[in-house]
Amino acid sequence: MDFKDSPVSLELKDGKSIWGRLNVEHTGIELMYDSDYFDEKDGHYERSYILYKNEFPNIELVIRYQDKLNQEEKTHREKTLKRYYKPKVMHRIKRKLRNFFCVVRDALVEVFNLFMGRIRTATPAGAVLSGQDKYVSQIQQQLIPAANTSFEPLLEKYIGKKVVIKMMRKDKAVEYSGILKDYSTDFIEILDVEYKQQDSTRRADIITSRQLALVRHLGK
Repeated sequence: MDFKDSPVSLELKDGKSIWGRLNVEHTGIELMYDSDYFDEKDGHYERSYILYKNEFPNIELVIRYQDKLNQEEKTHREKTLKRYYKPKVMHRIKRKLRNFFCVVRDALVEVFNLFMGRIRTATPAGAVLSGQDKYVSQIQQQLIPAANTSFEPLLEKYIGKKVVIKMMRKDKAVEYSGILKDYSTDFIEILDVEYKQQDSTRRADIITSRQLALVRHLGK
């Protein structure tokens, strides 16, 4: 996630909201509170909230409000935004290499799945493998390490451009317009969103799950 070390609001599908400074690890994320929180119900203090990687499907939105950033964070954000508006040669080369390896990875996964499917249906070994799906899955993960990015031609050409995403929130379709910063297999990141709350609108950057949202329109 690009919001590492930033103050964010984490909104979950069950309606729960958590505020804190975001720490990202390969096994999950942690929001560090600005001050200790006392849980009156269970009678203990809490200093952070941890969400493990297998719980990521519970994420609805990660919101970084621009008015919550300090001057150093705002400067870093503006530099990042300019880099995506007008990417330098090395940045373009790096992204093209990443996309190339993602395409190769996806092709290998498809070939492996096709190969295993053929073995299951056309050879005597298939009867054995059909009862060993858990182990076949482990082998698949070891042979082809899962990357957190995946090349999407429809989205790639709109990196750094304004788009409109459509997502479901509490069984209601809503749309957000902003600059497409990046995407991965699981998430979409949009910058400069006019994020509407109950009685106000705040400029924010958001990350949302691709299970809930999709880029529906090129914006202007």
